Amino acid sequence: MYRFLTALAVTLFLSMQFAYADENRDADRKALLKILSDIEQGVNDNNLDLMLQHMDEHVVVTWLNAEVSNGVNAVRGYFTKMVGDAKTTVLKRYETHPTITQPAIFYDDVAVATGETEDIFLPHDRSTFRLDSRWSAVLHKVGGEWKIISLTLSTNAFDNTLLDELRGLMLYIVLGAFFGAILLSGFFYFLFARRHE
Repeated sequence: MYRFLTALAVTLFLSMQFAYADENRDADRKALLKILSDIEQGVNDNNLDLMLQHMDEHVVVTWLNAEVSNGVNAVRGYFTKMVGDAKTTVLKRYETHPTITQPAIFYDDVAVATGETEDIFLPHDRSTFRLDSRWSAVLHKVGGEWKIISLTLSTNAFDNTLLDELRGLMLYIVLGAFFGAILLSGFFYFLFARRHE
């Protein structure tokens, strides 16, 4: 009986501790959601300062094109190179609409967040296209503020809209070659038939 009461007391105590810990994370979760919102607005409005204020000085970002930016200055340089009105940039505009797929996991002053995003790309030299992507971020809390120390973006390399577009293009090429061969065969048949008359 004594052991049962002891086990019950320990269970209740631990449950209260975990519940209290979860309550203590409410403010942190709100802070992370605010960061996500600012990142989205910063990218969509091309407001780099709004985005970069939430990144650690030594942040590491892995982009969808497999480039890696080390530090906030490199992140700024990447966006300046990739997005803008100048013809030297790749995109006229880049939009992202991220969501979280599960609650952030906390390890004391470190948080891991994951989610997905619908990305819209407006290149200079082709039509607009969309990609469904995934993201993961690691943040740490310093001086009461959460900062992103690592951000990784990825997309399905084997099934995406660009591959669908390529498959559609290949179909047009194959059909064009097929009908072209038929027309060419008919032309030569007509040509040789005329010569043998």
